[in-house]
Amino acid sequence: MTLPLLLALPWLLLPVLAAAFVRRRPALEHWSAPPDAEAPRVSVIVPARNEALNIGQCVRALRASAHPRLEIIVVDDGSTDGTGDAARAAAEGDPRVRVLSGEPLPAGWFGKAWACEQGVRAARGELLAFADADVAAHPELVGRTVAALAERGAALLSAIPRQVLGGFWERVVMAQVGMLFLARYPDPERVNRSAGTRDKIALGGYILVRRDAYDATGGHRAVRHEVAEDMALAQRFHALGHPPLLVAAERFLSVRMYRSLAEIVDGWSKNLALSSRRTAPGPLAAVVPWLLLAGVFFFWLLPPLVLVRGALGMAGWPWVPAAAVAQAAGTAFWAAMYRRDGHNPAYALLVPVGALVMCGIVLRSVARGGRVRWKGREYAAMEPGTG
Repeated sequence: MTLPLLLALPWLLLPVLAAAFVRRRPALEHWSAPPDAEAPRVSVIVPARNEALNIGQCVRALRASAHPRLEIIVVDDGSTDGTGDAARAAAEGDPRVRVLSGEPLPAGWFGKAWACEQGVRAARGELLAFADADVAAHPELVGRTVAALAERGAALLSAIPRQVLGGFWERVVMAQVGMLFLARYPDPERVNRSAGTRDKIALGGYILVRRDAYDATGGHRAVRHEVAEDMALAQRFHALGHPPLLVAAERFLSVRMYRSLAEIVDGWSKNLALSSRRTAPGPLAAVVPWLLLAGVFFFWLLPPLVLVRGALGMAGWPWVPAAAVAQAAGTAFWAAMYRRDGHNPAYALLVPVGALVMCGIVLRSVARGGRVRWKGREYAAMEPGTG
């Protein structure tokens, strides 16, 4: 059995590699909010297009914030589903909340960046926070991120949220997305320490910036043509000498990005290939999506395919026993991950299904090139490195 074990070694090493490299530091619980007398004014800007299902929860959670100097600006970006009315209803007359009707989208802008730009124009805070409509913020989120930004001397802070996986396809497919993120960014502190611009990332669910640095870098106007404007913003901040900070905030921020298979496929198809190219040095950027595809196929689809071929008499020693060991090790690894996140570990048996969908999403994203369709709009995205 020595040869099959050697062939299955990558799968057997998964728990070891995870224990060695995956870290959730710095964690937001390490900071406490500043005293009320020292609290800066924070303007939380929520760009929202057709988010009637989410915007109420988002606004109510922000209103419950313990931060004493807070304003909340919802920018209704041409919604057709009553998002603006839902936001006003959730505000319940709270004077800290303003709901703006967005202006028509100018040529050359992506909708989210344009909504954020309008929110900044109306904001009065010396700190600006950008929160997606599908997030739910803990009352201590804003205060703790303010403290972390100040203590670490950062100009931009991005918070890693807890992913809420409410339905079958979310648990089967979104877990694959999370695994890809962990493979590239296993330790936020390594991201923070890195001198490489392409190592920097921000997650659009919640970003806090110093306004002076935002203005100096050009803010969302400078990344208006980017489909992954959050990542582009962090990389621009770093390149211009304004350090970004990535923190783990699962206890203080949650997000439910998509609720159906169609939403998952459309959502990740729009930017997976383009944003992944921003994470690699220039010579490798073009092949990064293909490396993602190869990694997903190799780890999660190859073993069951070999086992099927073995059952049909088309494969034998040492491939079938190696595949059996690899499949068992991979399933045990995923079961532990699902259990850790509070889900039924039996979902580990469906990992090949999720991997197959993930491969389809990668191929669909690559095939789209710079053409992006999202929420009733079509865009021509700029390829990384061309602007």
